[in-house]
This record gives sequence, structure tokens and C-alpha cells, in this order.
Amino acid sequence: MPRTITVGLDGSAESRAAADWAAREAKARGLAVRLVHVWEPVPGPMAQAPLLGPETHQHWTERIPREAAAELRERHPGVEVTVEQLTGQPAESLVHAAEDAELLVLGSRGLGGIGGFLVGSVGLAVVAATERPVVLVRAAGPAAGERAKDRTGAPAEVPSSAPVVLGVDTRHPAAAPIEFAFEAAARQGAPLRVLHGWSEPSYPYGMGPDVEALRMVERGDVDALTEVLQPWRHKHPDVKVIVESRTGGRSAALIEVSREASLVVVGRRVRRSALGARIGPVAHAVLHHSTAPVAVVAHD
Repeated sequence: MPRTITVGLDGSAESRAAADWAAREAKARGLAVRLVHVWEPVPGPMAQAPLLGPETHQHWTERIPREAAAELRERHPGVEVTVEQLTGQPAESLVHAAEDAELLVLGSRGLGGIGGFLVGSVGLAVVAATERPVVLVRAAGPAAGERAKDRTGAPAEVPSSAPVVLGVDTRHPAAAPIEFAFEAAARQGAPLRVLHGWSEPSYPYGMGPDVEALRMVERGDVDALTEVLQPWRHKHPDVKVIVESRTGGRSAALIEVSREASLVVVGRRVRRSALGARIGPVAHAVLHHSTAPVAVVAHD
């Protein structure tokens, strides 16, 4: 089966925003969009209620993806859009659907310029379980000062100069998120802003920070980042790379610069244990507070 950009669709404004983002990405990649609508069976007694009968279920499960697909084809001519309807638990079904996808795109409800995403249990479960890249796209929010939204609730297309932002752990750099971010920046013709955030050491009572020592740490951090990125800079010579080292912690730095980003890319280490899948603290924080779409890229 050819790779597609797959969208989890439930008819909400959030999922429509995700579908619109996916269509723009599909056009840039020369791929098709696959809208996946998962219907979770209603318990027997509820299914017999007049407003929840079989005819109503069939009507909505057919209407939601059909209307979404028609809207996407109208807004993005030339992009192939297919629809697939599944029955089962939403998170489990989407994880399975992601196996054949180049990328899985989900929607998240915006809480405003400061609050960022509200990532529900299904979204978190999917991000934690799949090893395919997942992008969470924010829907329209009421807060003033947010990026302009179009009529679908999707963020309006950001200027081409808006950077792709990548968070890198210099101690354990992972290739998959770095490659994903460089390729995204190359497709957009946008700069790539690479950040490493770190926390300042604690100081004895009455003593302030040693400014010169902090500057030395920052310079060393930038040098380490620059060395990590060399193979990808050679592979993508046309991508302008901006390397930054910031105090305040890794997630805080990424959240702050997300206001000016077209996409934020974070890694998620695949953890296979009896405790189950985990997202990791940095990715978790960025998912909930970034004001730009967030790509979570799994890696070993």
C-alpha cells in the first residue's frame, strides 16, 4: 500500500483543522490524504434509544468523512483524498492505521495563547503507542493575539519565513527527529531553528549567577549542537540553520519559541517495558503548551 498522510477524523473542528493541515503537507510531499473515521460501538441499551438507532449511527458515520473529504478536495485541488471507516476503540484503531502511514495527523483543542493544546486521552495514547511520526494540530481558539484562523478552524498558512523549530538533547541526540525537521524545513523553504534548553545551577544564598561562566556554558552548548548537526547540514545545504542554547529548561525554551514557529519537532524515546508506553516529560509539556503544530517523532 502506498504511504499516505493519515488523519484521525471525528467531525470536530479540531479534526477538520488537522485534515486541512494534512492536505497542505500532502501537496508538498506529493502524497494522498487518508481520512480515518473510527466509530466506537454504542452499548446495546443506548443503541436502542430513538436518537441513537442504527439508522442514525449509519447516517453520521457516513456523513462525517464524506463531507470532510468533499471540503478538502474543494480547498486543495489536486490532492487525492480517500476515506476509511473503522469500528473499534479509537486509540487502538488509529495506532493500527498509522502503521501504513507516512505521517499521522490529529487535532487538539486550543486553550488560548498561553494554554496551548488540550491533548485528550486518545491523542496521548496514540502518540505514546505508535512508532510513526504524529503531528498534533491546534484548532481555532478564542484568545486574542493568536495566529489568524481560516474557516475550517485551521491555523491560516504561516509565512514561508516562519521557522521549523527542533529540540535536541546534546547528550543523547537522535537521528530521526533531526532528519524529520531538516526535511520539513527544506520542503517549506524555511529556516530551521535548533534549540537546546538547560537549567541554571542553584546558587548559595546571597550569591547571584556567574555571568561569564554561563556564557561559557552557552558557547560550549552551541558548539556541541553545531557538531551534532553537521551530517544533516551537509545533506541539506540549502536549509538555513539557527543554533541556540537557552537557560530555563528544554520544554520551556521550545514552548516560548513556538509562538513564531510553523512547526515544532520533538523526539520521543521508544520505551518498551511492563509499565507501558510513555511520551516523556519534554514532549508531554510541549504537546500541551505549544501554540504551533507539534510533530512527535519516535526513536530508539
